[in-house]
Amino acid sequence: VQLQASGGGLVQAGGSLRLSCAASGRTFSEYAVGWFRQAPGKEREYVASISSAGDNTVYPDALKGRFTVSRDNSKNTAYLQINTLTPEDTAVYYCAARAGTYYTHVQSRWTYWGQGTQVTVSS
Repeated sequence: VQLQASGGGLVQAGGSLRLSCAASGRTFSEYAVGWFRQAPGKEREYVASISSAGDNTVYPDALKGRFTVSRDNSKNTAYLQINTLTPEDTAVYYCAARAGTYYTHVQSRWTYWGQGTQVTVSS
């Protein structure tokens, strides 16, 4: 499956963004989707994931509350809503997909990756 993340940009602190991850090539509804981010000078980290049907989501404890992952299988697209952005959210955001469980933060278990979209938050 091919993935393309979009929706990033420059936003002021306190604002919101909705990132999109458009999929093509295979049956999107058969794949869990995960979101990751990589801040400058830091390792890529797990942000959220959603099951193939969209009925289950998971977030790391540190990010619960401001991030919401969702998907619309009829549009072959997943989303990541980020609210109350802070400069610490500045990063390249990636979406990934895998067959099987959505419940993993281990990056090597995600098979397909998009190219990333840059989010920059100004203070």
